[in-house]
Amino acid sequence: MIRFMQEKDFEAVLKLETALFPSPWHRQMWESEWKDNAFAQIYVLETDARICGYIDFWITFETAQLARIAVASDVQGHGLGSQLMDFMIEECERAMCENISLEVRVDNQAAIALYERYGFIRAACRKGYYEDGSDGHLMIKPLGGNYV
Repeated sequence: MIRFMQEKDFEAVLKLETALFPSPWHRQMWESEWKDNAFAQIYVLETDARICGYIDFWITFETAQLARIAVASDVQGHGLGSQLMDFMIEECERAMCENISLEVRVDNQAAIALYERYGFIRAACRKGYYEDGSDGHLMIKPLGGNYV
């Protein structure tokens, strides 16, 4: 089940975040994102009363930006990342977004393959984009939009 993230979900999300990302967002970043970012759409994926994934994307008028997506390592490869991507794309289409953009580490081949399966194209390389100096690909998926 995919549902809005609630305050009670912070610990589970932080645990996943720390386990899965080389530069994880800390608690204050997540709290600010959840409380203060009016554009943020933050959802968790829950199975058997366990949060095993989450997605954070921003809808700002005619565009969307994927900020974070994660699936617990022990359930990767079971289609949960695809469920989260499908959900985000449907929400963005419903909001009449013209495109979705994201950044991904150039060495994250599994994520790049997922995004390319969804029609994202590599638009640019952002040199030194990440805190540790790693480069990132800017990827964009056109949706069509018709934003009025």
